Amino acid sequence: MAVLARAVDPAAPAGQPTRRRGRATALVCAMAAALILLCLLSAGVGAYGIPVGDVLGSVAHRLGLGTAALDRVGESVLWNVRLPRLVLALLVGASLGCAGALMQGVFGNPLAEPGVIGISAGAAVGAVGAIALGLNFLGTWTVTACAFAAGLVTVLIVYTLSRSGGRTEVVTLILTGIAVNAFAGALIGLFIFFADNAQLTQITFWQLGSLAQATWPKVLAVLPCALAGLAVAPLYARKLDLLALGERPARHLGVDVERLRLVLVLVVALLTAAAVAVAGIISFVGLLVPHLLRMAAGPAHRFLVPGSALGGALVLVAADLAARTAAQPAELPLGVLTALFGSPFFFWLLRKTRRKQGGWA
Repeated sequence: MAVLARAVDPAAPAGQPTRRRGRATALVCAMAAALILLCLLSAGVGAYGIPVGDVLGSVAHRLGLGTAALDRVGESVLWNVRLPRLVLALLVGASLGCAGALMQGVFGNPLAEPGVIGISAGAAVGAVGAIALGLNFLGTWTVTACAFAAGLVTVLIVYTLSRSGGRTEVVTLILTGIAVNAFAGALIGLFIFFADNAQLTQITFWQLGSLAQATWPKVLAVLPCALAGLAVAPLYARKLDLLALGERPARHLGVDVERLRLVLVLVVALLTAAAVAVAGIISFVGLLVPHLLRMAAGPAHRFLVPGSALGGALVLVAADLAARTAAQPAELPLGVLTALFGSPFFFWLLRKTRRKQGGWA
């Protein structure tokens, strides 16, 4: 692993891989601790305040440990409103963070992200189309299935158009994403034109991004897709490290590059569709989290892929807490909030890497 780490980052000093592993371990522990604290805070903070001790007591009571439960209102708020929303934030954030890390590894540049290159918008078109057309052929799975199919088609289009001479070009990637986002926006506008009032409300939800309508059935609907993608992604971490050396060296080391990219494109589409199907378009989580972790602990995907899932969950839980408490009693759209803070970071990253030909910053 030390030789591979130096191959991925030849400029690194001989002892740097060991230091990076230590930083990665410390960073994972810090993120895990922060996530636990944020989850407890998010479960208790709101219009109906619940002390952290009572939250823990209610959970213990549900686990059969004999602790006294909350009053009827508190139990209802915690288990029917707060916890479904919290679990959904964890799943969506982890899915977007992991998808971003995979996209950057597959395309070989730090500017790739499902939202930036149009995958989120494409998946939203599938979801919005299912709503506007009143499709219900798979019951509660209909919107998720349509989002998955549209997201898969979108990522395949972007992947095909952004490749030239056996490599993925950053400029072509971004321009293709701009075109796809514009086309997806036009399709969403067309669906809005033909939708009725009830459908317009649902479509607005997709466009702004929100977890306000979280319920346990929605959690259960997205859970298999998110868990499947999050379970499969770390299995390809070593191959992504080899791919970072270049396509030809990766092939010489036994990596089937095209098969690897096809599988990971499918995983990215699955994760993105799962997130979009329940939360709408939430941008920049998949761009910001993996890049910050790479800057902090190096480019090794063995840490980066699961770390991005953990970091994405942390960012989205924090963003959702801010969205519903910063302007009480109103609630800020979650997608607007993440874009508001994520877009300046993207501008900085684009400026930093504009003189490079798609390499790691």
